[in-house]
Amino acid sequence: LLLREILNNSYQLSSVPLQILFHVNGIYYTFYFLATLAMIVYKSEVFSYPDDFLAPDLALLFIMAILEALRLYWGSKGNLTEEEAPLGLSLAMTVGSVILSVYFLVWQTYVLKADVIINAILLFTYGLESVLKVIAIAAFVS
Repeated sequence: LLLREILNNSYQLSSVPLQILFHVNGIYYTFYFLATLAMIVYKSEVFSYPDDFLAPDLALLFIMAILEALRLYWGSKGNLTEEEAPLGLSLAMTVGSVILSVYFLVWQTYVLKADVIINAILLFTYGLESVLKVIAIAAFVS
């Protein structure tokens, strides 16, 4: 009976693919942030970027960076500690990140082909990560 309890307690529920994806997303988001920032600067120099829209676009990019850092932190912490609450919080924060990514994909002042490509990749990783989070949360709860 004691051996069975020890074996049951040593079973790992955290998701290795999810943890790898958190790491990859952290690296990719750094690239995404710098590329988007560079494109906003480029657009403001090359196109007649309305001043009323430049500051909100930059502010949303920085808000997204803060949200992304928190989202990855809580997701990684929840996965490694096998707790559903931080992972669920990260999943909820993913909704905000998706909305901001869609903003930069569709609603920002000027959308370049590069914007479409980097946002499509980001949205794909958010979708994959969300599926893995739901699976991990289900494993933690059961």
